[in-house]
Amino acid sequence: MILGALSASDDPYLLSHVYPIGSRVNNRGHLEIGGCDAVELAYEFGTPAYVVSEDDLRARARAYTRGLAARNPDCDVLFASKAFPCTAVYRVLAEEGLACDVASGGELALALRGGFDPARIYLHGNAKSVEELEFALDAGVGHIVLDSLHDVERLEQVVAARAAGAGSGFIQDVLIRITPDVSGNTHAAISTGQADSKFGFGLADAPLAIERIAGSPHLRLVGLHCHIGSQLLELDPFIRAVTALATLGDYDVYNLGGGLGVAYVEAQEPPSIAGYVTTLANTAHAALGPGKRVLIEPGRSLVANSTVTLYTVQTVKRNVSTWVAVDGGMSDNLRPMLYGARYEAAVAGRMLERHMEICHLAGKHCESGDVIIRDIPLASPVPGDIIVTPATGAYGYAMANNYNGVPRPPVIFCKDGDARLVVRRETYDDLMGRDVE
Repeated sequence: MILGALSASDDPYLLSHVYPIGSRVNNRGHLEIGGCDAVELAYEFGTPAYVVSEDDLRARARAYTRGLAARNPDCDVLFASKAFPCTAVYRVLAEEGLACDVASGGELALALRGGFDPARIYLHGNAKSVEELEFALDAGVGHIVLDSLHDVERLEQVVAARAAGAGSGFIQDVLIRITPDVSGNTHAAISTGQADSKFGFGLADAPLAIERIAGSPHLRLVGLHCHIGSQLLELDPFIRAVTALATLGDYDVYNLGGGLGVAYVEAQEPPSIAGYVTTLANTAHAALGPGKRVLIEPGRSLVANSTVTLYTVQTVKRNVSTWVAVDGGMSDNLRPMLYGARYEAAVAGRMLERHMEICHLAGKHCESGDVIIRDIPLASPVPGDIIVTPATGAYGYAMANNYNGVPRPPVIFCKDGDARLVVRRETYDDLMGRDVE
């Protein structure tokens, strides 16, 4: 568990560690997030809706920044922003002193709008376009992470043209992404460290890339980067990845990526943030030597448990199974359909009820696969009930889509009993906003 989380069995008014820090059940039996009654939030803002505890975001950010700095003072924590690319989230994490990892021109634009210093932004991507590279240079992005020899050549051409036009010797700082042939126990779609990967240079190919960049008058190689996957619940793969980097020479900067897993169901007990950063720092000292600048890129573990999604039950159908259909689904949480991801759920207005019925929580979309959770116990659901699914901060909003013409949900920040809308709900007019008549 993280930050002193309690099990719901310890106190019926406290919730398990899958919910945002500080969540509770109030004396009406309703879920509270950031001091706000979830049922009242649903009535005020409508459903589906992403509800974020701002205190949770800040607490996890501080656990990372303070934890790593205590063990390796020359460090930086980067928000892997693909996990929750929402301007308000960027803004909070920029305020907490994090740097930022972006994987596209769009994420770069959001990070800048959210207040990140461009010098502390790192641009990733296995297929960066000329336009994205030019945007990064225009913005003053501090570091670009190179993923292939074509990536090296493209960036070199863009920087050379810019230097020639300005009549200056501009040099861009870069890292290269290494695929260390290390994979963790996770879904194949989010495993990235194996040798046969679309990302990075393998250990055998990396020396050629290092030599190529060393010969460039326009690029300066400052260090190595690796990222072996996501939702990893064991620390050993991280140790093996850092050790593999040590075979490629001595550098000042090592970006060790992210990937720490989170609890989506109460039975999951991922390593703590403190345990994770301690393991990385100790391994870096032992394998890479003292005095290195160590960077890490948490995304999921910063934001996943900060957020819940609220739905309204539309129908309850009993045939072979009990099907509880809500007003969202694969348009606001695609992970169960993409990865078979498992979540918890509850009736937000009857959190203390003990009589449960095993149900399939289904979405509203015209796909048989649009099932959010199968075989989930729910408190005798009826139409109009508010359903909550916790741990939806990572890749819920990021992957939201308009399948079946469904407008994307709003994002609501909650803190100290106050709720504020930070992203409005889309409208039907928004669906047609890009049409050219």
